[in-house]
Amino acid sequence: MTGEAALPGLSGFPADLSEHARVMQRVHEAVLSGARPPVRPRDVVERSWSRMLDMGLDTSGVQRTVVSLPEVELRRRRSGLEPVIDDLRRMLRHAAETSPFLVVVTDADGVILWRDGSARVRAYADALGFTEGARWTEATVGTNAVGTALVEAAPVQLLAAEHFEPAQHRWYCCAAPVHSPVTGELAGVVDISGPALTLHPAIGALVETSVRLAESGLWRLHEQRLERLRRSAEPVLGGTAEPLLVVDDDGWVAVRSGIAVGARVPVPREGLPMAVAGLGLCTPERLGEGWLLRPERDRTPMVAELDLTGDPVVRVHGGDGSWSAALTRRQGQVLALIADAGPGGLDAAALGRALFGDDGHVVTARAEVSRLRRVVGDLVAPAPYRLSDGVTLTVTRPR
Repeated sequence: MTGEAALPGLSGFPADLSEHARVMQRVHEAVLSGARPPVRPRDVVERSWSRMLDMGLDTSGVQRTVVSLPEVELRRRRSGLEPVIDDLRRMLRHAAETSPFLVVVTDADGVILWRDGSARVRAYADALGFTEGARWTEATVGTNAVGTALVEAAPVQLLAAEHFEPAQHRWYCCAAPVHSPVTGELAGVVDISGPALTLHPAIGALVETSVRLAESGLWRLHEQRLERLRRSAEPVLGGTAEPLLVVDDDGWVAVRSGIAVGARVPVPREGLPMAVAGLGLCTPERLGEGWLLRPERDRTPMVAELDLTGDPVVRVHGGDGSWSAALTRRQGQVLALIADAGPGGLDAAALGRALFGDDGHVVTARAEVSRLRRVVGDLVAPAPYRLSDGVTLTVTRPR
């Protein structure tokens, strides 16, 4: 898929959207016919189109899949977004009802859970199959901002014939993933879509603001749960002078008593001793909505292995206890880079260059480490990013 030059990047759409749409139409036709396109599409579009061609997706035969309304309700509860959806919709609803665009929130599988917009735009979306319950992934409807953002794990904005399916060429869409700030897991996607030539530069900022609002709301609820856990732990804390931790079910520390430890430790499991960086072996005891951790007096070193031979997994041993955690491929890549960096570690700029090959991803690199530490806890130390003191990690890579 080569041509004379690349089209502008995500934030660099030309002022003349109609001309850009016409150029992309010629590019789309050339690529699908196997001819040389007049210009290269943007990198994110080129990658997605290549995936579509590899899958053998037929632009004329895209099949919509829609889940039942009871399943939509179940997915709403399971997404973790339901507690913040009212705030999110309140912020966006007025703009959606008075502007020619549609606001959509999906789950991590790309299934549309909530939708707001004017009657005219909703009718247009209905004809396109862009409805509640519809699965809007690349595999089902081709290149689109929701599905492509899920694959790229990054914000995506598409205009006109950058979409793979011709039925979507009269549409623009701008989407960004929402992650749980507590677990680091993908919760869903926020998308704003509308008629192609009505795209405004502020749409991307509106989507990013929506994501920040959702994630900050989830974090606020998390802090409220920690505060409840602190109150429930007060009788226990008042009756002992020994070092201990009180953490929630995700390993977030609510109370530190006589112990210097980070904001999160590995997830406790009933009856299983666990190793905490800098502490060694601890014994978890159920305490209300969380856990009480009593460190052993002998702090043994932690030995960890990052296994990249299949789906990434990290295994940690300390004293007589051990734990393991599955990682995403990006998390495995980040942890391997940190391990390879040695005691000096990496700052966000260096990590961004290692991950993306340029200096433009410092914020993304910080977010990747934040999500990794939500899984592995204090195994990784912040600023600079390095293995914590007392941790030895080996990386097993595919041959």
